[in-house]
Amino acid sequence: MDINEILSIINLKQLDENKFEGKNYQTIWGRVFGGQVLGQSLHAAYQTVPEDRIAHSLHGYFILPGDINIPIIYEVDKIRNGGSFTTRRVVAFQNNKAIFNMAASFQKTEKGFDHQLTMPNVLMPDMLLTDFQQAEKHKDDFPDRYKIFLKAHPEIFEFKPVETPIFLQKKNQDPNSHFWFRLKDTIDKPLPVHHQLLAFASDYGLLATSTLPHREELSSSLAYYASLDHALWFHRDFSINDWLLYDVESPSASNARGFSRGSIFNVDGTMIASVTQEGLVRKYVSP
Repeated sequence: MDINEILSIINLKQLDENKFEGKNYQTIWGRVFGGQVLGQSLHAAYQTVPEDRIAHSLHGYFILPGDINIPIIYEVDKIRNGGSFTTRRVVAFQNNKAIFNMAASFQKTEKGFDHQLTMPNVLMPDMLLTDFQQAEKHKDDFPDRYKIFLKAHPEIFEFKPVETPIFLQKKNQDPNSHFWFRLKDTIDKPLPVHHQLLAFASDYGLLATSTLPHREELSSSLAYYASLDHALWFHRDFSINDWLLYDVESPSASNARGFSRGSIFNVDGTMIASVTQEGLVRKYVSP
């Protein structure tokens, strides 16, 4: 999948003033990818707000697994048009059933107080191998997982893990991970498109990080993963063309759910976004 294909997926077909239709990224696991729905929902909301409003947050709930063979219909509810903030609700449907809903808020640019967390002191991307290069070294140790990785990897993004990729880890670790990512192809698009592509990419790595304290058990068994809810805050302007650091931690896992939160920085240490997600991590039990 190249950049033109992903943009054709993110950019929805407008059916009427508040209704849009989107096609699906073809995953190997046969369900709609959560990041796709996040990016498409944000695109739908952006089509209904004034041009001077920029997204600052979104909060979504995944209700039903999506079928990759059926287009998704997005309906936007124009909840509020305020003097500084604009609020939208987006519901995604397949077969007339809601599979996802999201609230998003947009704001005019304003001056105010400014502070942020310090970026972790990690290796910079020019000193790291890509996840493909790291995985290649272990393909004989993890032949089945390696094949799945090659098919599941999103080709439009380049990833450089700071630590050993999670799927290669057999020992239990603290629930923290760091990886750099960027778009492989350069785009010359306005900020809302960068927001939509970051929403797409923000679904990677979160649930996996919640499995790090349990790698000894998971390395010899299977598990079922599914996003349940996802929130994303845009703090500052950025370009998805540039390397971005995803700093992820998982404070808790319980009741077959993993909870993770992430901070995203650019190479100069500017914090550009925050993410939280809870997802289903269920042990696979053979029939």
